Amino acid sequence: MELDGKNAVIYGGGGSIGGAMARAFAREGAAVFLVGRTAGPLDAVAADIRATGGTAATAVFDALDERAVDEHADAVVAQAGSLDISANVITHGDVQGTPIDEMDVEDYLRPVATAVRTTFLTVRAAARHMKRQGGGVILAFGGEGDPPRGYHLGGLQTAFTALEAMRRQISTELAPHGVRFVTLRSGGVAESIPEDYPGGDQIRSSLDESTLLGRTISLAEVGAIAAFVASDRARTMTAATVNVSAGSLMD
Repeated sequence: MELDGKNAVIYGGGGSIGGAMARAFAREGAAVFLVGRTAGPLDAVAADIRATGGTAATAVFDALDERAVDEHADAVVAQAGSLDISANVITHGDVQGTPIDEMDVEDYLRPVATAVRTTFLTVRAAARHMKRQGGGVILAFGGEGDPPRGYHLGGLQTAFTALEAMRRQISTELAPHGVRFVTLRSGGVAESIPEDYPGGDQIRSSLDESTLLGRTISLAEVGAIAAFVASDRARTMTAATVNVSAGSLMD
């Protein structure tokens, strides 16, 4: 198994993307530590993992809480011995569908502030342990790029671009300590749109049609690729993005 003996923290582990990563990490032998603000979704993912023989623990707190993030990372290392993978895929509170000239400044700035703060806090908490260990992997999800025409994304794309600037800086600082930082760029995951989401069918169809392959990446594929990137097979990959957009992002 590619991640045997590794310990992975997934912030937003109860969501569709985070859950997919957690299940894939566990299948590859990692012990996963799921973090989120609501117990129910975390417990559901953890139950799935345990049902197939994997190891999963949950913690309910906000990944914007500096003290909680630091204390949890310390507790993971105290319990498991190391913190090898840190993936932050929490929601950023973005407002979509509102034209920019009609949007409140708070709605535009919220995802930017959220993304930057939570990424800084969780990377810092992981880096303190990874540097001492002599290695580790930090994963992000999003990636900069031109937003698709016809979409009103608010501050979401600005947030993704800010995260990529952080990735470049942090990768440079942490690489001498064996710590890698990689972003998965999807351009959207149709399967992650809830069935009851208003206009969900149209959004899913639009996302699929925006790709060259006629479909977006599946959640299972997200997990499998994240597990590969986190593994030693990808040990030369850092300060990089992995384009899994099925051709919707061509730069």
